Amino acid sequence: MTTTLPRNGLRDFYEDPAVPVASGDARSLRQAQMLARALGPAGATPATVLDVGCGDGTAARTAAPLLAGHRVIGVDWSQDALKRAQRHMTHVVRGELTDGGLPLADGSADAVLFSEVIEHLVDPDSALDELRRVLRPKGHLMLSTPNLAAWYNRALLLAGVQPVFSEVSLRGIHGRPGTEVVGHLRLYTARALREFLTASGFEVVRVAGAPFHGVPRPLRALDRLACVRPSAASILLVHARRT
Repeated sequence: MTTTLPRNGLRDFYEDPAVPVASGDARSLRQAQMLARALGPAGATPATVLDVGCGDGTAARTAAPLLAGHRVIGVDWSQDALKRAQRHMTHVVRGELTDGGLPLADGSADAVLFSEVIEHLVDPDSALDELRRVLRPKGHLMLSTPNLAAWYNRALLLAGVQPVFSEVSLRGIHGRPGTEVVGHLRLYTARALREFLTASGFEVVRVAGAPFHGVPRPLRALDRLACVRPSAASILLVHARRT
């Protein structure tokens, strides 16, 4: 897909309905399973879970059976995405990852789902500060992001090819496999992500891997196998807690 960058830049890029906002079900399911284990059954006091960067709500739909009884609130800055998310989520609200940009009080959330968002951010430091603000002490952060050091990216770099997930333009794909422009600005290895979260006031509990839905069918078995070693998996799944 070739995209013409809107006149008003990155913000309008994400308001464009043609820009993909959903991610793979396998990643969503694995991440929801990690969160469900961390939260436990809803009981008398359900947890408040923020799905920050909820997109069209498909990830929340996948997670819903595992998070039954808990209150899940979708947050996004794209009005178009929120309209689509309302088909899958009861509670949605517009918010931004700036200082005070999330419309919640300090320490009001028990957990945050942060799925395939951090790679799109100009200022991830401020975003993590804002997530930390709304999380209660020891609150859970479930973050997922593409892995710069995915097994196939290592081979591509050796061959002088631009890694999958990386983008040099918002108008088209150049020098790498793939056809969709999705606006990735930053990529992380498992080691870099762990260090970044620790420096931002989080304790990393677990790093796991998930497959990527865009891997060609003949290679999908190998991609699933790579998840055994998260540092080589397509997608990084991190469970962290606010310290």
